[in-house]
Amino acid sequence: MKSKMTNRDKTFWAVIIPVLILFFAFNTLPMIKGMIYSFTNYRGYGSYDYVGLRNYMDLFSDARVGKSYLFTFKYALAGTVLVNVLSLVMALGLNSCIRFKSALRGIYFVPNILGGLVIGYIFSFIFTYILPAVGMAWDIGWMKNSFLASEKYAWIGVLVVGVWQAVAMNTIIYISGLQTVPQEVYEASMLDGASKWKEFWSVTFPLVIPFVTINLVLSTKNLLMVFDQIMSLTKGGPAQSTESISYLIYRNGMDGGQFGFQSANAVIFFFVIVAISIFQMTIMNKKEEQL
Repeated sequence: MKSKMTNRDKTFWAVIIPVLILFFAFNTLPMIKGMIYSFTNYRGYGSYDYVGLRNYMDLFSDARVGKSYLFTFKYALAGTVLVNVLSLVMALGLNSCIRFKSALRGIYFVPNILGGLVIGYIFSFIFTYILPAVGMAWDIGWMKNSFLASEKYAWIGVLVVGVWQAVAMNTIIYISGLQTVPQEVYEASMLDGASKWKEFWSVTFPLVIPFVTINLVLSTKNLLMVFDQIMSLTKGGPAQSTESISYLIYRNGMDGGQFGFQSANAVIFFFVIVAISIFQMTIMNKKEEQL
């Protein structure tokens, strides 16, 4: 005889089924439809025909797509390094014995709460009006013109905003990792006469490697998918010098009549992010085993 469902089982299924339905409707189903559209010449409206792998083949000969990938990788590489170095330094400071530690942690987490577009528009005003005004007043040459108007330096302005917002979450994760390090280990290193620098490299860093792995994967993934900062600061300009892959997919897919082509670009980009994440986790897991 079949056993009757307990109240606990009923509660479990009552919670999990709506979540699965919503996840499938708003995540899995759009992804499947996007993959289907990637094999068509769909413009975002009207009828379409299946074109096989033509969109995927055209991606490798499209100069604009190649330029957007180069910018995105450059941005993600620089951002990942800066975010993890700054957040680890801040976590070490916020985990030490200082006054108002809890309040400072809350303050440093504020950038992560604010929306990317809101932050971007604020920094756009700063870069466009405030910094040039300061540069003119103090006769500082490199500040007289907005970073965002320079084809060579606009990406730095985008990077500053992206890093400023991303540091908050990584700092919290590193603080969590630092709190897992036993105090007895630090006491033993003090008895051995280890300096603070040696204590960090020989004791702290090896014990928080799992958290470094988490932050590397998350920060790289988030920076590769940069969109809000581009949308609010540069809109891909000047001269498409800051056009990220996500922004290109959105811009040309929605407004440029390349829905099918950019769907193929999105599929390729998805596999690129997965491959990079797997590579990072493999390397860092080997590092953890060595330590």
